[in-house]
Amino acid sequence: MKEKFNSRIGFLLVSAGCAIGIGNVWKFPYITGQNGGGFFVAVYIACLLLLGVPVLAMELAIGRASGKSIIPGYRMLEKEGSKWHIHGWFCIAGSYLLMMYYTTVAGWMLSYFFKFLTGKFDNAGVETADVFTSMLGNPGEMGFFMVLVVVAGFAVCSIGLQNGLEKITKVMMAGLLLLILVLVVKSVTLPNAMGGLKFYLLPDVNKAREIGIANVVMAAMSQAFFTLSIGIACMEIFGASMSKNKTLCNESILICALDTFVAFCSGLIVFPACSNFGIEPDAGPSLIFITLPQVFMNMTGGRIWGTLFFLFMTFASFSTVIAVFENLISNLMETRNLDRKKSSLINCVIVTLTSIPCVLGYNVWSSLHILGDRDVLDSEDFLVSNILLPIGAIIFVLFCSWKFGWGLDEFLKEANTGEGVKFSPAMKYYFKIVLPLLILVVFIKGFI
Repeated sequence: MKEKFNSRIGFLLVSAGCAIGIGNVWKFPYITGQNGGGFFVAVYIACLLLLGVPVLAMELAIGRASGKSIIPGYRMLEKEGSKWHIHGWFCIAGSYLLMMYYTTVAGWMLSYFFKFLTGKFDNAGVETADVFTSMLGNPGEMGFFMVLVVVAGFAVCSIGLQNGLEKITKVMMAGLLLLILVLVVKSVTLPNAMGGLKFYLLPDVNKAREIGIANVVMAAMSQAFFTLSIGIACMEIFGASMSKNKTLCNESILICALDTFVAFCSGLIVFPACSNFGIEPDAGPSLIFITLPQVFMNMTGGRIWGTLFFLFMTFASFSTVIAVFENLISNLMETRNLDRKKSSLINCVIVTLTSIPCVLGYNVWSSLHILGDRDVLDSEDFLVSNILLPIGAIIFVLFCSWKFGWGLDEFLKEANTGEGVKFSPAMKYYFKIVLPLLILVVFIKGFI
């Protein structure tokens, strides 16, 4: 029998921990500022409710109705003779592919935590770009921290759902939320923080018009979809271990709210701090590893603030890592009838070995380009983010809403079980037609 969460708060924090990741910090604040500030946030929240919540609820519903991981879960719910469970194998492949580069990036966070802790950036003459380039060029350093993340992650998961994943995530998420509030207070109280706050928060409809309202809506739709990592069954596995006391719409809204809170607060850290020191904020790895270390170096007590920030980033990335590891472990336990410890050990070896190409992609294999001019990490990320996630989400929606799948009546029955916000049967055509078309638009946009 599948192990259940010990508490509702445990389920919510583990699920939110899976959704909350690096993109909340290095992408959301930047595209918010670039797309009209508060205007973009309002559009983003609407997109999250219209797109993120129902698809998340559908993924959770497959898990909760079956009580199993994605492959046996599909087999239990699909019509006799149908082949929906084949998508389950793509979900597992997507989870492995995600971890093949995410563990390396999580290792970067851990490395920078130790760099700030040990005073690497105390010298005013340190060039932050050189430190980042040096780390990327050092396969030994990157490999060490990647292995540390992988081994620690599977060690936590091998203990069990309640005593390992749930207990550790509760502590990490509590620490993450406390750290982010401390960092927000520090950032918004800097002397010249107001310029950054205005850029980030004030609704700028004129800027949105310049960019194009349609482009702003597309950016909001894409962010609302990708922030939850829906489509490769990372969330489905937690549906299999949750109780039926609350409706899935209700729990999905709370998970989205926690994810949005962290993303929004990240902007309250980034923009006021950059504005105070006259540093132009950007997006992606350069924001985290070059721009923000410059900001911390200019702060009084910068070593402390930098250490706390990268501890927060380590928690954010590690909570995603152990959540996806749980999916991989459960898959082997159920499809190969292994115990948890053996499944953890086998997966630990697989993920460690398959993560090596990403580590070497910035140094020994730096000339290797797999998809076009993309390096190893960008190629792996493109396959997951632009192909497996959107196509997987469309398949989940079709499975849950059409008769040739599980069916809308069965989905609504499962999703509306419990107390809380319920989906209306009047949303029938939205689920069956509009929702998959919206995800298709996001999928096509990824290639434009």
